[in-house]
Amino acid sequence: MTTEAEAAQILLNTIRRPVVMIGPEGNITYANADAEDFFRSSAAGLSRKTLEHFVPFGSPILALVDQVRARKAPVNEYRVDVSSPRVGIEKVVDLYVAPVPEYPGSVVVMFQERSMADKIDRQMTHRSAARSVTGLAAMLAHEIKNPLSGIRGAAQLLETAVSDEDRALIRLITDETDRIVSLVDRMEIFSDERPIDRYPVNIHVVLDHVKAIAKNGFASQIRIIEDYDPSLPPVYANRDQLIQVFLNLVKNAAEAVGNTPESEITLSTAFRPGMRVSFPGTQDRVSLPLEFCVKDNGPGVSDDILPILFDPFITTKPNGSGLGLALVAKIVGDHGGIIECDSTPRGATFRVLMPAWKDVSAPAEDEAEGGQE
Repeated sequence: MTTEAEAAQILLNTIRRPVVMIGPEGNITYANADAEDFFRSSAAGLSRKTLEHFVPFGSPILALVDQVRARKAPVNEYRVDVSSPRVGIEKVVDLYVAPVPEYPGSVVVMFQERSMADKIDRQMTHRSAARSVTGLAAMLAHEIKNPLSGIRGAAQLLETAVSDEDRALIRLITDETDRIVSLVDRMEIFSDERPIDRYPVNIHVVLDHVKAIAKNGFASQIRIIEDYDPSLPPVYANRDQLIQVFLNLVKNAAEAVGNTPESEITLSTAFRPGMRVSFPGTQDRVSLPLEFCVKDNGPGVSDDILPILFDPFITTKPNGSGLGLALVAKIVGDHGGIIECDSTPRGATFRVLMPAWKDVSAPAEDEAEGGQE
């Protein structure tokens, strides 16, 4: 026969939110299963610590607990940053804090992580920015490339009729014209709205191909580590476009770490079955269980650039156009996926979430067991 206490324990463990009870002295007197995962500690370990031990110094959550304890009334607070070395980076949560009348001085705190919701919101912003570039690219192709061709042709005719000193200026005109045309050509990729030819792709073959290109070129002196899940099912994607995505990400990582003996880039793959998202304009929830990461041990991305990293024309490179990551975001978005960047002073991690391929002609049980050859 299940006791009342056991039933309460089972009920709280079924709640897919971290829940803790804080005693009068600030110690954690109870934690459900999700709280153990959230704080990266067992319930026994949590019971020996105070909440202050896990959250940043001066965190608003501590003041909220004191406020609820004093007023004996529940409080909701949104978008509270509880990031710390013990809890992890980018831990932004909504909080529900309530008193426990049966235990005077105690309060219950329930956390709801906001990071993934915020990342998806940012991803929608990236896609809107990409659509803006699509319109701009179409306009530039028509309104700029034709006049530039005339300018370049006229400059070439003048080159035969000017002195050697002026010929250098003519070459400057033609070189700069070619550079602008090249930039417009790159932007025209954004206006390509043709359906993507997608099929089952072995992501490890793609990453091995990208690694081979990198090791024989721009990352010849950099250690590239592989951390693969060999049981992954195929990704539903276009192989050439995936190569373009990860080649861009690895090249950015190589430029971030530089050619030093300590430089490292880690390519990882994993299966995350719980990741399902809804996109505007549809009621369907799309499963994105495949996670592919490119991680480096460089200086990371500055906080002011991070929220707009995938927007067009955003770059930290002296000669960069700021279109590389915008194109990566467009390709991933066109595949129904999500890309996000996590950054610390010890490096950056670009995380791509993609849909898996399903063989609609195979029985359901075979789909769950399908792996890459």
